[in-house]
Amino acid sequence: MQLKEILRALENWAHPSLQESYDNSGLIVGDPNAQISSALVCLDSTEEVIDEAIALGSELVIAHHPIVFSGLKRFTGSSYIERVVMKAIKHDIAIYAIHTNLDNVQHGVNQMISTHLNLTNTRILSPKLGRLKKLVIFSPKENAEEVKKAAWKAGAGSIGEYEECSFTSYGEGSFKPSNNANPSIGKAGELERVQEEKIEFVVEDWKLSSVIAAARKAHFYEEMAHDVFEMSNQHEGIGSGMIGELPEEMDLFDFFGTMKTSLSVSIVKHTKPLKQKVKKVALCGGSGSFLLNDAIRQGADVFVSSDFKYHQFFDADGHLVIADIGHYESEHLVKDWIADFLIQKFPTFAVRLTQVSTNPVQYF
Repeated sequence: MQLKEILRALENWAHPSLQESYDNSGLIVGDPNAQISSALVCLDSTEEVIDEAIALGSELVIAHHPIVFSGLKRFTGSSYIERVVMKAIKHDIAIYAIHTNLDNVQHGVNQMISTHLNLTNTRILSPKLGRLKKLVIFSPKENAEEVKKAAWKAGAGSIGEYEECSFTSYGEGSFKPSNNANPSIGKAGELERVQEEKIEFVVEDWKLSSVIAAARKAHFYEEMAHDVFEMSNQHEGIGSGMIGELPEEMDLFDFFGTMKTSLSVSIVKHTKPLKQKVKKVALCGGSGSFLLNDAIRQGADVFVSSDFKYHQFFDADGHLVIADIGHYESEHLVKDWIADFLIQKFPTFAVRLTQVSTNPVQYF
């Protein structure tokens, strides 16, 4: 198949516009129109992983972490980043990264961790603002259902676990076509009054242009009247971290033991235990110290993440237990999550998991 078919599926799952400003998710090396027969999935696209892809004949490497975060001015092989990019290009291997955009979606990295920890009643720990728009379309009554269906199919009207959401009110629309118009209703130069429906949808901002295009295609009128409004609502399905509950209260150290087994964690660095039992767990794959106050505000008993600096451990301040499990350890199972997603979408496409451990941190 063409590479762009794989990219389309991944970006429908975690749209690139959802990545953080510092990130570089997306296609880093490769031609979207290239034909590919297999993909190798990893956490980091290191030189060893590229060598593994060459040996396996995989034309695509899908990584969680981007190998390139900022601009490269020369390719001399003087850094591991340059060597990876040069080798990938030389061997016609595409590199794709799905990083903070996969962190920020409901069914992404943090849901993966929550599933392994057997958490229930999960929700985004810090939902994003500014990712929702209100789209209002005016349609003649006899055409309104077609417009609704087209907009829904393009992604409008999804609110949490509900789809095909809209609100309709009724009124009279008026217009006078010019002599150059080609109206489907009315005559040039004559004022026309029509019973219309005002249809309102909530639309995620990255879907807005596609929804408008689909609605316009289904609309009777030569010119579709519509409005777009900014919304201050949080998007409960987009944001950082996750919080949920264990099925039953657990002894803190029993929880640590279960976590070490389920996430293949070697060491847990933690603050002083506050109480014997824990139930509410906040978490963030990768570097999550910026979410500590959110975890405290929402009453978490323990916050599982990584990359806490020494003085940041003091910031727990007796409110909860910080459990730092390591950056690699918090995210390495995401490669299985990505592979499972692709296998479900493309059951006849060859998806392989890297056998290379890309953890740069070693323990003695």
